[in-house]
Amino acid sequence: MRVARLPPSRRVWIFDLDNTLHDARARIFPAMHEQINAYLRRYFGLDAAGADDIRQRFWRTYGTTLDGLVRHHGTDPRHFLRETHVFPELAEMVVHENALKHALARLGGTKLVFSNAPRHYVSEVLRIMGLARTFDGVYTIEDARYRGKPALHGFHFLLRKHHLAAYRCAFIDDALENLRAAHRLGMSTVWVSRERRRVPFVDLRVRSVVELPRLVFRTASA
Repeated sequence: MRVARLPPSRRVWIFDLDNTLHDARARIFPAMHEQINAYLRRYFGLDAAGADDIRQRFWRTYGTTLDGLVRHHGTDPRHFLRETHVFPELAEMVVHENALKHALARLGGTKLVFSNAPRHYVSEVLRIMGLARTFDGVYTIEDARYRGKPALHGFHFLLRKHHLAAYRCAFIDDALENLRAAHRLGMSTVWVSRERRRVPFVDLRVRSVVELPRLVFRTASA
């Protein structure tokens, strides 16, 4: 992995949030999907099956349901995000590894978060995990003008904001389409997945971000 051969101070680690730094599949995503489906039923008069179909179709096509709603229906993104990311019991829903903070500290370099979720949600999840002070910058769907990954707009904004060249960056995500976009820009890519298949635009696969420092050090010394 090219970024591993740079001096630690020159490395930049860009992390997705959901299903990368924590596991959103068990509790958060099911609740979020219910909220999005309820939003679609409420504002578009759809039945349950129709709402679920639109949510999944837009997500597969554009990377987020929101992008599809804005493109096809002129939905106000701020209104959508306020009504579909409401988690009064979020602290009980976040599933993460206790060793994560230590693993991130071992990486060195600059660490950023780049999420398709809204800022209020991202900030609260990081606080719950005890990572609020771990990152040098946090970028959310608002920073990308509501055009989430894999669209390149947010990537370009982040690179300009920190005056970064893509070759200095490693992008860590669970979604292959997002990793493909980062690879196109010239970033190193790390896939967080338990799948064992090889993907041509993935430089490194980890089952958990906790594994990353050990594998990076091994790559750097190879």
